[in-house]
Amino acid sequence: MRVLLAGGGTTGHVAPLLATADALARRDPRGSLLVLGTAEGLESRLVPQRGYRLALVPRVPLPRRVGFELARVPARLVAAVRAAEAAIDEVGADVVVGFGGYVAAPAYLAARRRRVPIVVHEQNALPGLANRLGARLAAVVAVTFPATALRGARRVGMPLRREIATLDRAAEQVPARLRLGLEPGRRTLFVTGGSLGAQHINEVLGACAAAFAAAGVQVLHMSGQGKTVPGASSAPARPGEPAYRVLDYVGEIADAYAAADLMVCRAGASTVSEATAVGLPAVYVPLPVGNGEQQRNAEPVAAAGGGLMVPDAALTPDWVLDNVLGLLADSDRLARMGAAAARLGVRDADDRLAELIEQAARGGVGGRS
Repeated sequence: MRVLLAGGGTTGHVAPLLATADALARRDPRGSLLVLGTAEGLESRLVPQRGYRLALVPRVPLPRRVGFELARVPARLVAAVRAAEAAIDEVGADVVVGFGGYVAAPAYLAARRRRVPIVVHEQNALPGLANRLGARLAAVVAVTFPATALRGARRVGMPLRREIATLDRAAEQVPARLRLGLEPGRRTLFVTGGSLGAQHINEVLGACAAAFAAAGVQVLHMSGQGKTVPGASSAPARPGEPAYRVLDYVGEIADAYAAADLMVCRAGASTVSEATAVGLPAVYVPLPVGNGEQQRNAEPVAAAGGGLMVPDAALTPDWVLDNVLGLLADSDRLARMGAAAARLGVRDADDRLAELIEQAARGGVGGRS
């Protein structure tokens, strides 16, 4: 089977694309995969690192104001569609799979022109513009969250890296803590604003560092490149005192999930999907800008009792001390929350989506391509 996968710009698009590519390669080692991306996006680095070929298309951003840049969009889009058609021809694609972002819309239009079946995967509860277009043309529309409003959508979940999809938190907790320089038997909080970090979360949680130490809680805090955590000392903890470890980035995120009893985080689709897949209770702090998609991502988890959700503006040191410290001290409640999160999690979304892609390539599913 020959597949063109299109998506890029952010980790939220690239990570599920790569997980799906891995699943397709496992299922059909003789198949041919080509990834469509831009020179500016993360895919330009991550796709070759993973061993997949990358074909480039021009980036076609949509200006928010009427002006000269808006007038240039049609010509840019034509160039991007032509580049996507060339990629379809290069791999001889049996199917085009889009994950949203700047790259996806030209890929969908090119596939339509080449009469190649389209499969769309939408990561967020609130779909983006490119995937709303793609859903009108697709043979298959797959989504992460059940409430995503795309016509004909089938919930498959979020394709995840194998090290997360197969993680046994209970078995890996002690080894993971040791690998991260944490004490194996101490209650552990993981704080993250994602790979780019979230300065407000950094400041609020850093202000609680002394209270965490007094309660015997150790903290692993992924701050994001170039961001600081005021109030958290960079000096090693003294013997017998809990650590507050601040790292720009945690390369093995599965270790952080295994080490943690609780996580404080944003509510991006990947974060919510990974936390529920591994059964990690979380305090979700949705990004306060944008279209509200992060709140929608976390709402089902909070409603099911698998996590708490607090607006960014309401996240204060007092809120953390009143809610997070008490939760960390309640092992039974943490266990119930973890079990509730796990009931919503999907660990095999990569294979579910790969199977739909195979069916679309064979013409075995209905659609409008």
